[in-house]
Amino acid sequence: MQTNTNTNYSTLNEASDSILEKVRSLAPTIAARAGEAETAARIPADILSMLKSAGIFRMTSPKTYGGMELDYPAVARILQAVSKIDGSIGWVCTLATGGALFLPLLVREIVEKVYCDGPDLLCAGSSQPGGTAEQEADGWRVSGRWPLASGCQHADWIAAVCLLTRHGEPLQGPADAAPAARLVCLPAHCWQIEDTWRASGLRATGSHHIVLRDTFVSSANLMDMASTSPCEPGPLYRAPGHFAVLAHGPVTLGLAEGAIDDIMTMARSGRKQSRALAAMRDSEIFQYEFGRAQAEFRAAKALADAQGTNYWRHAVADTLNNEALLVEGIQATIWVTEACVRVVQRCFALAGGAAVYESYPLQRRLRDIEVAAQHAAVQQRHYAKAGKLSLTSGGL
Repeated sequence: MQTNTNTNYSTLNEASDSILEKVRSLAPTIAARAGEAETAARIPADILSMLKSAGIFRMTSPKTYGGMELDYPAVARILQAVSKIDGSIGWVCTLATGGALFLPLLVREIVEKVYCDGPDLLCAGSSQPGGTAEQEADGWRVSGRWPLASGCQHADWIAAVCLLTRHGEPLQGPADAAPAARLVCLPAHCWQIEDTWRASGLRATGSHHIVLRDTFVSSANLMDMASTSPCEPGPLYRAPGHFAVLAHGPVTLGLAEGAIDDIMTMARSGRKQSRALAAMRDSEIFQYEFGRAQAEFRAAKALADAQGTNYWRHAVADTLNNEALLVEGIQATIWVTEACVRVVQRCFALAGGAAVYESYPLQRRLRDIEVAAQHAAVQQRHYAKAGKLSLTSGGL
């Protein structure tokens, strides 16, 4: 069902431009408090309130409940702008808005509970199968401990992956002899948070462990991400797993763009590095390396934009739920992440000794992007999926 008429599309563009303008106006405030957020290992509550007022946490919420359902390219553009200001905040906003894409896979009764207080929803969770759900006559008994639940201290709802069991034995999944798994979704107050997040980068994400102990969970609160049809009709919800594989793009592009701006500002100030014969901006070596960094950033952004636009076109046409397209998105996102890491590393090296101080944003961008690149979703081993598909079926 294609619902984006020209009028609706124009309205959505105006809405996304308005959010983007508000985000940019918050940049000085957010940047000035980055050190405070890192020390506390969490985003200040008032900063999140500002972002909520800007509309960040309703961008991907269903219109049924007052959300905006912006098109994916607009969402990506806004998340890149947030990540350019601060990587940790961009990461949490990306996971929160991405998590909302999966919520319509729950039954309508639970979705209504999720949005009972409005569309400005902050979701958190863990994709690692850190728990089990033991089948009972009228539901499931869940226990587990899950890592890397970014933003969990501020979340409204939290979700985590469980392996399904009966009498202690794993239940069989639908394919590849893998055990059955479900996403358990509960209000944030149901979860215990263990203060475990001590990391080299993305420090303010508060990516602590979350815990459930012998908790009874209704079957309605378990989500089958593989085979359930969404209860909302919008293009964002028809294949949320495909959009999820693009999640690293806006974050790493934002960090790379910020690094380029940092080093450009330094060079334009007339800075001359120790023992250098010329100012940075007049050095041919600096010009060459900076030009390379800019080119690589532009290439990464072009690929990410093209992939996001292609995904959105397929989502509107209801043809996105396709294995070849999924693998293509994984392949693109890994390369974009790698390219952005190289850009930030090059900018950091060009800055010299000044970049190592905590007061200078480049050191934080470097730490943040290197931690983001450690995520399992963008490991280089996943390139093999694209290679295999091309060699065995002629895909891609």
